Amino acid sequence: MKILISDSFSKDLEEKLKELGEVTTDKNELANADVVLVRSATKATKEYIDQAPNLKLIIRGGVGIDNIDVEYCKEKNISVNNTPEASSVAVAELAIAMMLGIRRDLVKAHNATKSGEWIKKQLKGRELYKKTLGLIGIGRIGQEVAKRAKAFEMNVIAYDPYVKESEIKLVELDELLKSSDFISLHTPLTDETRGMVNKDLIAKMKDGAILINTARGKLLNEQDVYDALQSGKLGFAGLDVYQSEPPEGSPLLKADNVLLAPHIGASTHENMDRIGEIVIKQIKEFQK
Repeated sequence: MKILISDSFSKDLEEKLKELGEVTTDKNELANADVVLVRSATKATKEYIDQAPNLKLIIRGGVGIDNIDVEYCKEKNISVNNTPEASSVAVAELAIAMMLGIRRDLVKAHNATKSGEWIKKQLKGRELYKKTLGLIGIGRIGQEVAKRAKAFEMNVIAYDPYVKESEIKLVELDELLKSSDFISLHTPLTDETRGMVNKDLIAKMKDGAILINTARGKLLNEQDVYDALQSGKLGFAGLDVYQSEPPEGSPLLKADNVLLAPHIGASTHENMDRIGEIVIKQIKEFQK
C-alpha cells in the first residue's frame, strides 16, 4: 500500500505510517497512491481523482470534506473519511480568542506598544461577561465554544434546525440574530448554508453585533459583510476563513474593524497529534 501525505500533518506521522505501507510526500506519486491524506490545500476534484487510478481511500485531516468530490469518489468506489472529533477544541479556542482579542483591542494595543506608543487611555475594552453569544450550528465545535463561553458567564443561545434537544438554549434564527452581541458560525457548507450571511440576514442582527467565522468562508457574502462593517451595523468581525484562500482581492482586507487569521483554527500541535492518531487508526481499519 502506498500512502501519499499531500498536505501538512504532524511531523512524526510519516514515520508512524511506515509500518502500514510505503509513505511519500511527493505529490508526483499521486498516480501510484492507494491512500491520500489531505487537509485544506489539496482539492480532490474529479480531475485530481482521475490522476490516481489506484486510489482506494482519501482521508481529510479536519472537519469538512467540501474540498473532496465525494459523489465522484462513490462512483469510483473510493472511501472518504475525515477526523471531525479531533479539531473541535482547537477551533473553539480560536473562536473564543477572537472574541477576547476584539473586545480588548489586543492587536491595536500590541502594535502601539511595540512602536513606542502608550495608548492606555484610548483602550477602553468591553467584557464577555454577561454578553449574549449566539451560535449558528451546535455540532462538536459549537458545543465546545458553548462550554468555554459559559465559563465567562456568557448567555449562550443557539440555532440549529437539525437539533431538537440540547443543554444549550435553542431559539429561532430571527430571535438569535436580534438578541446576540456575538454571533459565531459553526455550520457546514451546504447548498442551504452557502452565502447565508448576507445583507438580509445581517439586517436582522443587533446593531453593532460582532461576527465570528471559523467555519467556512463561503458561508458569507463578503461584500455584504464589508458594507455592514463600514456602516456600523456590524461592530466587528473575526474571520479565519474566506471565500478564496488566500483572500486576495477580498473587500474585507480593506476594513479596519476586522481581526483576520490565515485559516489556523485547527493548526495546533495537539490537534495535529490527534489527527495523526485518528488517521493511523482509520488506515488500519481500512486494511482489515
